Amino acid sequence: MSPATTPEAAESFKVRFDQIAENVGRVILGNNPEIRYALVCLFSSGHLLIEGPPGVAKTTLAKAIARSVSQATVRRIQFTPDLLPGDIVGVQIYRQATNVFEFHPGPVFANLVIGDEINRASPRTQSALLESMGEGQVTVDGVTHVLPRPFFCVATRNPGEHLGTYGLPEAQLDRFQMRVLIGYPDLEFEVDIIANGLARKAPDELEAVVSLADIMAMTATAKATYTATPVQDYVARIVAATRKHPGIQLGASPRAAIALATSAQAYACSAGRNYVTGDDVKTLAVPVLSHRLALTQESMIQGRTAEDLLMKILDATPAPWANGM
Repeated sequence: MSPATTPEAAESFKVRFDQIAENVGRVILGNNPEIRYALVCLFSSGHLLIEGPPGVAKTTLAKAIARSVSQATVRRIQFTPDLLPGDIVGVQIYRQATNVFEFHPGPVFANLVIGDEINRASPRTQSALLESMGEGQVTVDGVTHVLPRPFFCVATRNPGEHLGTYGLPEAQLDRFQMRVLIGYPDLEFEVDIIANGLARKAPDELEAVVSLADIMAMTATAKATYTATPVQDYVARIVAATRKHPGIQLGASPRAAIALATSAQAYACSAGRNYVTGDDVKTLAVPVLSHRLALTQESMIQGRTAEDLLMKILDATPAPWANGM
């Protein structure tokens, strides 16, 4: 069977992808891999979790992506301990003049929703995003309301050991297609970051380089990218290994397997290819799977991380040939 995505379509995808990455890189310095992972998540119709200490440009990355797309509706939600589910999805308001209840949509009704410091809100409020992220809709008082298309949620999270934070439930973490970790920059980049700060360079100054229609077309291109059966088998074997590893208490779900496969499609297109390779899958395994794994108590006592265990699983799992066959 010939690939549905042509080589020309994949090359066009790469050109536009690089344009967005370069645009975002004007305000996000020293995090080129993280920028590309974030865009892969966007074009694979997933949702993104950005994690790192305060002040490392997590929200700036989300805003820079939003500014790069014209015609897209963007809403920002600042998560706080007193935030309620209705503040996110919307509420029914009674109108005495008409004697009816009217639905007032919340900020989740947008193409790109930025959830800032999501783990500062209670688990009950965090769960308000479950239906929207999983099904692209919200249900209020028994009435279902469909969200705009495309719908992309970018949430930032401070490390769990920081004061005033709540843990994210496993079901919530599983809704995020990818997690990107942003740490402190290297010295050479920090000098440039300080210069940008002195010049007051901010995401609001960025010009849009693609339209909402471009985003939808690129998403469709990624979705049609050829994934050979051996590559699909490789994804399945990696995910299955996380469920059998003695150091992992809770392995990756079937949703995680789908997320890894679809992310690899977008990653392949970003390289100008119309087919997925085992290397694409291997590159994305950590950002797609690590946040979904729950380690055993023994692993945590030993100081092991999900990233460490995933790398061992990848080393032990043979990959298909470079062309995916």
